[in-house]
Amino acid sequence: MPLAFLMNQTPMELFKHGGPIMWPILLVSFLLITVAVERVIFIFRENGRRDTPLVDKMLERVESGDVSGAVEMGKKSQDFVARILVYALTHKEHSLGNAFTRAANQEMQRFSQGLPTLDTCITAAPLLGLLGTVTGMMATFGALGASGDVATGASAIMGGIGEALIATAMGLAIAITGLLPFNYLNARLEEARHEVEDASNSLEIIINKSESANAR
Repeated sequence: MPLAFLMNQTPMELFKHGGPIMWPILLVSFLLITVAVERVIFIFRENGRRDTPLVDKMLERVESGDVSGAVEMGKKSQDFVARILVYALTHKEHSLGNAFTRAANQEMQRFSQGLPTLDTCITAAPLLGLLGTVTGMMATFGALGASGDVATGASAIMGGIGEALIATAMGLAIAITGLLPFNYLNARLEEARHEVEDASNSLEIIINKSESANAR
C-alpha cells in the first residue's frame, strides 16, 4: 500500500490497512464521542436552568429572616445552586455547613461525571496508536526477513509501515479531538465550583450577621 495514496482511501480502507489495533482505537473513539456529546448536552441544559436572580432573592429572603419563603422559592427552580440552598436551609437545624457541603458535593459529582472516562480515552488513544506503530514495524521487519521475492517483500514492508502510520495518526487525532470537550467540561466544572463557593460565602455572611444581631 503506497503511502502517497493514503489520504485518497475511504475510511473503511484506512481502517482495514490500520491493522488489528484499529478495533480498540475504534472502541475508544466511540466511547469518547458518546461521553463527550452526553456531557456537553448536560452542560448546555444546566446553563439553561441557571437562575442567578432567583438565588440572590433566596439569599435576600434568608437575610430578612424568611427562611421558609426562601425554601419555597428554591423548590420551584431547577438551578443547581438553588437546589443546594434548599437542601442546606431545610437541614439547617442539624448543621447548615454540613448540609450545604453534602448538597454541593452531590451537585459537583453530577458535573464531574464522565471526565475520568474522557481522560482515560485521551490518554489511551495515542498509546494504542503507539502500539499500532510497534506492531506495524514488527510486521515490516518480519517481511524483511521472510520475503524471498523483491516485489512481495516491498509490498509487505509498505503495508507494515502504512499500518504503523495509520494507527499513530488515528490515535493522535482522537486524543487531540477529545481535548476540546475535556477542557471545556473542566472549565465549566471549575465555574460551577466558584458559583457554589460564592453562594456558600454569601449564606455564611448572612447567617453570621443574623447570629450577631440576635446576640445583641
